[in-house]
Amino acid sequence: MTAKLSANDLTLFRGERCLFKGLSFALNTGELLLLEGRNGSGKTSLMRAIAGLLSLESGEILWDGEPVRVQRQAFHGALVWMAHRVGLKADLTLVENLRFEAHLRPQSGADFDEVVKRLDISRLKRLPVRSLSAGQQRRVALARMMLAQAPLWLMDEPFTNLDREGRALVMKLTDEHLEKGGMCIMAAHQDVEIGSNVKKIELR
Repeated sequence: MTAKLSANDLTLFRGERCLFKGLSFALNTGELLLLEGRNGSGKTSLMRAIAGLLSLESGEILWDGEPVRVQRQAFHGALVWMAHRVGLKADLTLVENLRFEAHLRPQSGADFDEVVKRLDISRLKRLPVRSLSAGQQRRVALARMMLAQAPLWLMDEPFTNLDREGRALVMKLTDEHLEKGGMCIMAAHQDVEIGSNVKKIELR
């Protein structure tokens, strides 16, 4: 069976340093790919390469068995990325940020108010993002992922600036996404307790 997302023989250099060579993986619906390794080992670079933001020295990334390079727009429409920096517009309110995103990509149909309530950010809806704490901004970024109609979640250190309750919520939301047939690629330093199928890549 053809994997939904796969990578064959990926090699990436940053400057003169080889971050990884001959790396391959296959990811299907309902699966989590966990990227492990110390800081600077290439976890974020691998995510950026998958998203098409970094050029690989060699190798191919496939979506539904076809090279991403020939269906870039369709692939980008199928993913949403929670980067280490949340990428929100500081001068806009929480609601304005999420509504702006809604105009850029298809939405899942999830109830907006229910999503922000579950993430415990309802009381923050009218505040500019610059006034929110780092942990609150991380929750807004989670809301953006939940509202998007994107089967593939890319999550770079999603537990940063979150307390224990927040970290548990991230794992629960990710588990639910996978149970519904979604996929996730996650880089994390903390232990990840996900009940779904987990594959791991350790970068050195």
